[in-house]
Amino acid sequence: MKFLRVAIRGALAAIVTAGLWLPWLAGHLLLVLAPRCRRPWRRWVFRTWGRNLCRVLRIEVEVQGRPPVEPCVLVCNHLSYVDIPVIAGRLDTVFVAKSEVARWPAIGLLSRTMGTIFVERDRKRSIPEVNRRTDAALRAGDGVVIFPEGTSTNGAAVAPFRASLLAPAAEAERPVYVASLRYELPAGGPSAADVVCWWGDMAFVPHLLGLLALERVRARLVFAPDPVRASDRKLLAEKLWQAVDRIFIPIA
Repeated sequence: MKFLRVAIRGALAAIVTAGLWLPWLAGHLLLVLAPRCRRPWRRWVFRTWGRNLCRVLRIEVEVQGRPPVEPCVLVCNHLSYVDIPVIAGRLDTVFVAKSEVARWPAIGLLSRTMGTIFVERDRKRSIPEVNRRTDAALRAGDGVVIFPEGTSTNGAAVAPFRASLLAPAAEAERPVYVASLRYELPAGGPSAADVVCWWGDMAFVPHLLGLLALERVRARLVFAPDPVRASDRKLLAEKLWQAVDRIFIPIA
């Protein structure tokens, strides 16, 4: 039964992804003479992909609080690659991600075409370019999602936030919105920390196969009611960490 579930869901996930990426590509090419329409088209495709992929994977998304209105900067704790479709299905957004993702088979191509802003974590000189692209996305009306922990975790606690990617928001004293994510599985089964969260040295393919085998997953996406402001990036990082930690529920 699990093998059949994995096969069906894997096939449906591939169909949903290809079935939306190919129309995006066609629309992107056809809109060469109307470049202003390209971004709304990309937003619609990305949001539709996120919602439909969650349906295929049987990820039931429960939203608490009111999502911010784009353009906005949103920070959230980071648990898994599953975070992307969960959030993308609720906001018109681009993501800030580690540069390694751009080189992943298939996922890298999809990330690049959906406007992902890549950062080389070991090269501080890449930060100004990331900040420039973040400002450009905001001016164009997008939301920008940042995972300030810098890596995904097992959901036991919120890791300290890195301040470098928050520099544009701090310099402009821009309001930064806050969300937290938590995954839950039916009682009696494995912990979401082991089969939904993707962290440490977990291999991607075995983890994905295990995720596809799950009967269902509940994702709790909680938005804090008030944004955070600070003119100093380190102070902003600390205040944002506190705001996320207040609404965060650890995964047992």
